[in-house]
Amino acid sequence: MNIPPGVETGTRIRLAGEGEAGMRGGPTGDLYIFIEVSDHNLFQRDGVNLFCRVPVPMVTAALGGDVEVPTIDGGRSRVKVPAGSQSGRQMRLRSKGMPALRGGGHGDMFIEMAVETPVNLTSKQKSLLREFEDLSEDNHPEAHSFFNKVKGFWDNMKS
Repeated sequence: MNIPPGVETGTRIRLAGEGEAGMRGGPTGDLYIFIEVSDHNLFQRDGVNLFCRVPVPMVTAALGGDVEVPTIDGGRSRVKVPAGSQSGRQMRLRSKGMPALRGGGHGDMFIEMAVETPVNLTSKQKSLLREFEDLSEDNHPEAHSFFNKVKGFWDNMKS
């Protein structure tokens, strides 16, 4: 039997005349097959669109650069990471998703950036990061916004 590209869990395929024999010599019935698609270890699917969480080095996220991401067909695509990218940022690769079941092209693939904090730092790396922190005053917009909200929350609690 042929499984068409783009099927999803719950898709029903009918094979005419392949079912049980009819009663009293009647014609055979149809066989219905219900598809159950296994989860993928890299991609999550939502209809024809795919989602993939990709680790991005902290320096690449801060300065900008490229990362290579896998595609569902076994290939690779390069994604340009804009300078200042934060974890959770999504980028879209058009037509890199699943094929539409009835021949309507392909869905999109969405890349979610997961900015990685370095681990197992050497003493020199720690020193350089501390120096960087001392030079960083207004480089953390999310933290600045969060702590302004916290201050406002606490001020309202006192009132």
